[in-house]
Formats: sequence, structure tokens, C-alpha cells
Amino acid sequence: MPIEDRDDAYLITHALAKDTLLRLRDVETEQVAFRKGLVKLGRICGYEIIDGAMETEYVTVQTPLTETTGERVKGLDDVVIINVLRAATPFVEGLLKAFPRAKQGVISAGRDEEAGMNDDGEFPITIDYVKLPEITEKDTVIVADPMLATGSTMCAVLDHVLENAGADPTDLFVLSAVSAPDGLLRVGEQFPDADLLTVSIDDYLDDDGYIIPGLGDAGDRAFRTK
Repeated sequence: MPIEDRDDAYLITHALAKDTLLRLRDVETEQVAFRKGLVKLGRICGYEIIDGAMETEYVTVQTPLTETTGERVKGLDDVVIINVLRAATPFVEGLLKAFPRAKQGVISAGRDEEAGMNDDGEFPITIDYVKLPEITEKDTVIVADPMLATGSTMCAVLDHVLENAGADPTDLFVLSAVSAPDGLLRVGEQFPDADLLTVSIDDYLDDDGYIIPGLGDAGDRAFRTK
């Protein structure tokens, strides 16, 4: 199974995920290809979550010729995907190809770049908009953001998600394309019940809180705002 336990996180090691991430990192990848790459990566990650974390059950169906038994994935109707605006929008589009019946929520959250990081490596976070579906104890919740850097934004988002949940979900996943060790540690310490999934654990954060080697600003590259 292409999901490996790396202490602070679970690493998605599917060959197509790694290939797609490399293309996203490339500075020569232009906007349309970058957006399509995020969609593709989201779809692959969704399939890996299904394969690695969701149970199946045996059911009987009638084929045109006879009756037969096979496996069906359980819980596909009980999935909630939280889109951390705006960079996660194409990433979530791909996830929805794996979970087409998922309930969706959006949270607009961003760090205050002008304020900068404090001595603990955290940014002040502004939450501008929150719209979440009902979350029940049956649900698998996936909070998606392509970049997990300091973890400041993700911690603020998870606070809102869990405060508004009607019950603790069956599974809570934090899904990213690239992550920094500092961010994984912060989110893991503050939310020990969350499973952290990422395609790459990158080397470090620079003095401005950017992931190195990273892939640049995913939102700007996907929406051509710079």
C-alpha cells in the first residue's frame, strides 16, 4: 500500500503522486498545467485514502448471467471535505472525483504576512468566511490545503471545524501536497487525533515561513494572481 508511516505523518508514495508533484514544483509549469496538476494530485490522494483507510464489505449483486459476491467500499456517503480557500480549490476538485457524494465545507483562512512569524514560528491567522456542513460521528473528514508550512493556518482551521462539529468524526485527515517538519509537528501536537497525510515532507522553512524546496505560492500559481 503506497502510504507509509513516517512518525509525524503518513506519506503518500504512489508513483503518479510523486511524478505529479515534481511537475508542480517545476517553475516552468504554467498556470493551466499547474491547476490541472493539483486536480490530478487531489484525485490520486483521494484514491489512496480510500485504499488505505476505508473499510470494505462483501455484498451480493445480480449480474446479467448470475448472482455473485464482491467488495464495496463502506462510508463513501459519509465523507466531508473542507476546502481551505483559495489554494485548495483545484486540489479539492480532484478529491471530489474520488468522493463525488461528499459533503463540502469552505473556510477562507490566511496568515498575516506583514506581521511575520513570532518567536514560536507561528503567524497570526485571519478567518474571513466559514461555511461547514453538519459533521457526525459517522463521517470521515478531510481538511485539504496543498501547503502545510508553519501549521498556523491549519490549526486555526481545525479549531473551527471541531468547534462546529456535532460529534467527533470517525476519521479526521489533514491532507497536503507538501509539508514542512515544523508544521507537521505543530498540528500533530495540537490535534493528536488527526491523521496527517502528505505527498512530501520537505526540508525546512525559510525565515519568511516558506517551505523549501516547496512549490511556490500554490494559490498565486493556480489562479495567476502574480
